[in-house]
Amino acid sequence: MSLSSDSIDRSWLKDRLPSSEDKAGALVLPGLLAYTGFMLFPLFYLFFLSFTSAQAPEDLINNTWTFIALDNYLNLIQETQFWQSMGITWLFVFCSMTMKIGFSIFVALVLTHERVKGKRYMRAIVIIPLGLPGIFKITIWRSIFSNARFGLANTLYMNTMETLGQSPEPIQWLANRWLAFASYVVTELWLAYPFMVIIIVSALQDVSGELHDAAKVDGAGYLHRFVHVTLPAIKRPVWFASILTAAASFQQFLVPYVFNEGGPARNNELILVYGYREAFVRTPQNMALASAIMFSALIFIAMFMWINVKKGRLADGVQNA
Repeated sequence: MSLSSDSIDRSWLKDRLPSSEDKAGALVLPGLLAYTGFMLFPLFYLFFLSFTSAQAPEDLINNTWTFIALDNYLNLIQETQFWQSMGITWLFVFCSMTMKIGFSIFVALVLTHERVKGKRYMRAIVIIPLGLPGIFKITIWRSIFSNARFGLANTLYMNTMETLGQSPEPIQWLANRWLAFASYVVTELWLAYPFMVIIIVSALQDVSGELHDAAKVDGAGYLHRFVHVTLPAIKRPVWFASILTAAASFQQFLVPYVFNEGGPARNNELILVYGYREAFVRTPQNMALASAIMFSALIFIAMFMWINVKKGRLADGVQNA
C-alpha cells in the first residue's frame, strides 16, 4: 500500500511540474514580451492615433483628443500632396531599385571574374559604405551635389565644359526638381549597393561551373551564358535582396530631408518626409493625420513585400524548415 501511494503521489506531482516544452516556452517568453513592447505596441499606438483628433503631444497628455473614426483617412485621400508624395516615392523606389540591381550585378561580376586580380581587396573596399554612419554618408553626398561652384559635381561639370571651350554656370542640382530627384537616386544607390553586392557575389559563387562548361561546348558566348545560365541561377537571391532594399528605399527619410527637405516646393517630398512635416513642422501640427500617413505607408510596404514574396516564390520550403 505504501509503494502504491508513493507512485500515485509522484505521478500527481509530475503532472503538475513544468514539462520540457513549458520550460522552452518560458525561455521564449522574454523575447516575445520584448518584441511586443518594442515592435507591436508602437504599431498599434500609431494605428490608434490615426483615428483621433490629436494635433500635438499636449493633446495626448491633457486628454483633449476625440475619436473621429476614419476622418483622417478620408481627408488624406483628398490631399493632393499625399498622392504626389506617394507617386514620387514609388518612382524613387522603382528608379533606385533598377539602378541598384544593374550596378550591383555588374560589380559582383567584376569581383568574381577569374581574370580580375586583387578581388579580395576590392571586396573589402566595396563594403566600406556599410561601416559608415548614415547621416555622415548622406551629408557627404549633399556636399557633392551642392549648388555652389565648388561642389564636386559642379567642379567636374565645369571643368569638362571648359575643356570643350565653353564657359558654363554652376548647375543648381537641388533647386531643380528632376536633378534633385536624380541626386536622391544616386545617393540611395551608393547607400544600398554593398548589401546587394554581397548577396550577388555569394550567389555567383554557387553557380555550377559544369553548366558554363556545357554551354561553352555548345558554342554559347559570354552574353548567352550570362543570360541563360548565370541569371537564372542568381535570380532568387537578387530578387530577395531587391525586395529588402526596395522596402528600405520606400522608408527613405534622411536623403530628401538633408538634401533639400523634399524640395524644391515639396515636389520631391517622399512619403515619410510628408508625414514628418505634418507631425512636427506644419503649423498647427497634425499628429493624427501624420499617423494616418505613416500607417498608409506601412500598408503599402507590406503589400509590396507580400506580392513580391508570392510572385518570387521566396517562401517556398519555409513551412518545412
